Amino acid sequence: MSAESNRAASPLGVLFVNLGSPSAPTPAAVHAYLEEFLSDPMVVDLPRWRWAPVRRLFILPLRASKSAALYRKVWTDEGAPLVVFSRRFAAALARALGPAYRVALGMRYGEPALTDALAELRDARCERVLVFPAFPQQSRTTTGTAVLEVGRALRTLAWAPSLGVLAPYFADAGFVRAWAARVRAARAEDEHVVFSFHGLPVRYVEEGDPYRDHCEATARALAAELGLAPGRWTLVYQSRFGREPWLEPEAARVVPELAAAHERLVIAAPSFPCDCLETLEELGLRLRESLDGNGANLAVVPCLNDDPAWVRAGAALVLKAAAAS
Repeated sequence: MSAESNRAASPLGVLFVNLGSPSAPTPAAVHAYLEEFLSDPMVVDLPRWRWAPVRRLFILPLRASKSAALYRKVWTDEGAPLVVFSRRFAAALARALGPAYRVALGMRYGEPALTDALAELRDARCERVLVFPAFPQQSRTTTGTAVLEVGRALRTLAWAPSLGVLAPYFADAGFVRAWAARVRAARAEDEHVVFSFHGLPVRYVEEGDPYRDHCEATARALAAELGLAPGRWTLVYQSRFGREPWLEPEAARVVPELAAAHERLVIAAPSFPCDCLETLEELGLRLRESLDGNGANLAVVPCLNDDPAWVRAGAALVLKAAAAS
């Protein structure tokens, strides 16, 4: 059998990569997760000599217990919501793609580890691997660090398949339509819509990170798909951390102002394909509680998770990338 025939016979590996979650909603598990996450220089690029003692002596001891309490509010019988929904999406994507593809799930931090996911694809005799980042809007803090870690994991395995990375899909028509359908299901005709994206230090954008441009493009595409006039929607950024300037406008400040001016708000978080702590607790619980008794007037749109429309769109992205490789 020729090399080309072997390649055609072997399944194409699809590595769906999400950020990750603690293994349990306990201070010890959250401490371990945050230590791995916050020690990544692609996420926090301060000099190690300066950041390491601050992280270990102040940030982790304070945040581990606090964050564990927040995780307990959204933890499920199956585990962390982000991991649960990521597994469901990966399984649905595998069914949609069929036997010519093998889908594995890996987390940049925590479990299931990228090394284990790649070993699964290696053992399935995949000669090509397509990395599918769970980050529609590209950033060095998400897609960038995930791709670097994939490279390190492959070196650990001493395996060198042909490797590709799915292009950012922040304005992909299928992705946008799937999100728009979610928003329509939660929204009455005249309600104001808020698109909330995970925040990022302004400095990273000034240094060339494309994330803000991608977020703005997603918001515009969703507004167009939903037929929203400029005054009927607002873009915000959430999950601010640290003291340096982050992208504005900030959700925690702007959403209460909007709630005072509108009878009901609908908020969607299209930088999160899977529901997680930031959507379920930060938006669904904490933001509601900040609205001075108006929390019932804030509708939080569920993330795409394993919605069939998103599964079809994800499969189409993979098929398009495979055909081009």
